[in-house]
Order: sequence, then C-alpha cells, then structure tokens
Amino acid sequence: MFTVYAHRGSSGTYPEHTRAAYLHALAEGADGIETDVHLTADDVLVCFHDSTVDRTSSGSGPISGMTLAEIRALDVVSWAGATVPEQYGSSREQVVTLEELITMMRRVPRELGLAIELKHPSPFGRRLEEKVLALLMELGWDPETSRIGNVRISLMSFDPAAIDYLLETIPGYHLCMLVTVLEQEQQSGLGLITRNAIRYVMGRIHGGAMERLDSGAVGLAGPGVAYARKYPERVGSWLERGLRGRAWTVNTVEDAQFLADLGFTEFTSDFPALIKGYLENKLEACS
Repeated sequence: MFTVYAHRGSSGTYPEHTRAAYLHALAEGADGIETDVHLTADDVLVCFHDSTVDRTSSGSGPISGMTLAEIRALDVVSWAGATVPEQYGSSREQVVTLEELITMMRRVPRELGLAIELKHPSPFGRRLEEKVLALLMELGWDPETSRIGNVRISLMSFDPAAIDYLLETIPGYHLCMLVTVLEQEQQSGLGLITRNAIRYVMGRIHGGAMERLDSGAVGLAGPGVAYARKYPERVGSWLERGLRGRAWTVNTVEDAQFLADLGFTEFTSDFPALIKGYLENKLEACS
C-alpha cells in the first residue's frame, strides 16, 4: 500500500501553500497533504515554507515580524505565473493557517494524512511546537492515535531537538526525522569562517538525526530523493529495521520506482496525481 502526500499542496500546478494548491490536491485524490508551519508576529500558525515572504509573495520581510493580516494582504499567486480558478478562492484568500487547513481536510469524506513540518531555526524556539500541540488539542486530537476525525497527523522536522521535544507528548510512531544532503554549492560565495560554521552546525544536526533514526526513536525516516540515492544502503537499513520511509520530493516515475524498490511506502510530491497513478498501476501489475 502506497501513500502519496501533496508537497505544499499540489504545488506543481498551483503556487505552493495556497488554498488553491491544497484544494486541488484534495480534488485530485491525494492521500494526504504535507505542509510547513511558522508563527506570525500575532502568534498564529501559518502555512508557509520560507522564514520570509520574499520568494513567494509580493512582499518582503520575516514571517515572525508580520501579523497574519499583513501576510494576507500580500499577493502570493503572481510570483508563480499562475491563475487561480474561481472555485479555489480569490487571490486574497490564498494564505492559509494550519487550523484552516485541518478544517478543510476534515470536510473531505475519506481518510487523509497530514504531515506537518516544524520549521527551524525559529525565533520563537519551542513556542512553535507548543502552539502546534495546543492547536491540535483544541481541535480534538488524540496523541496516542494522532488523529482528528478522518485526518491522521504526523509531525516532522530536520531539527533533532524538536523531535526530542515532541517525543515527550507523542509516540515516536507518528514522528518523522527529516534528513538531507548538504550540497557544497549552497555555500558558494560565503567566507571560510561562515562555511566552517555551517559545516559544524549541519554536522551536529546530521549526527543527531542519524542517532534518532538508528535508535528507532521515531517511526518515520524522511530522506530527500538525493539522500536516498546517495545512501541507499543506509536508508535501506532503516526500513529493514521497521521504520516507514517517507521520501521527498518525488516528482518523476523514475524516482518513484527507485524508492519503491528500496521499500518506501510514503511519497511526497509536487505532482501527487502523477505519482499516485503510477504507483497504483504498479500495484495492479504486481497483483
């Protein structure tokens, strides 16, 4: 059985993290939605990937320094060169809070998964985790089953300390340790001291992630496609020991095939309908 999550919604079709991207993912039959959350200046959990609004809006500045109303006043559609259909709301209705996303998903008459990534470093520290847990509790979440009605919740982070904090409340089965490859080109243009500092910090984070995965403290291993291709034996050992594999961002059938052969059962994609259709055909061919 394969599960396909829509990465930031159906972000290959509509701008990421918009109401349109989420609604389209649900309409085209995605098994779940993956979202990122940040806290606004007025303490609201908003679905946004970057820590600033610069890349995906008409504005500029950190999300932590803006109120929800200020963020909602921005154009978060035009940057992608997309047009949002009327049934998915106006251009001023595209910024979505975590509470609104969950409410949206609860209206769908089928089982769904919601993968929430807690974005760090956050200027609010563990306040981010506290607010997510408090909101889930308010909405009727059961930590043991990690469900709110028809929606199964899993929480993810690249930050091992965030995972440790969540383990105090949630069984590890519902937690996903994310891992990635730090590409050298991401550090181009930086000074030697800065590059060394980044290597040190990333090394500590990577080492902490390996500890949580190797020990089985979490139930989900969340490598990127590049990581799985670079370290297939390491990733395969996690799956052999009983961890579920949830890979990102799986946008080609070649990557889906490679990961399925490794033993992955959960896939996060910008094009969920494409990957879901391919995996369903694969299952039919094997039956």
